[in-house]
Amino acid sequence: MRIAVSAATGQGLDSPVSPHFGRCPYYVFVDLDEANGITSVTPIPNRQAAGHAPGELPAYIKQQGVHVMISGGMGVRAVDFFHQYDIRVATGASGTVRQALENYLGGNLQGDAPCAESEEHQMNHAH
Repeated sequence: MRIAVSAATGQGLDSPVSPHFGRCPYYVFVDLDEANGITSVTPIPNRQAAGHAPGELPAYIKQQGVHVMISGGMGVRAVDFFHQYDIRVATGASGTVRQALENYLGGNLQGDAPCAESEEHQMNHAH
């Protein structure tokens, strides 16, 4: 299984979780297998952190073979794109990437509610 986590730095499992999926500086890709746990950790810079078109980043995450996307927060459109791609989303993550993974795998991090900033944006700018 491959999990991606939005991260504030490129320090792998020790990176703080970024509060926003699209504007995070890094994504940390974590590969896991049932027998051995974590098999690889790869931080990748988000080259589109300064700006991107809707759907570009979820499509990129899908191309990386991700099964689960974990973030501090995410816009409603990104959540919808992930659902279309059959990628599970967990928002509300905090702490380090390691802590977010432990919380998700332990069943303590669930749900994919869009962040309040995204809902406010949707209300103020009908699309």
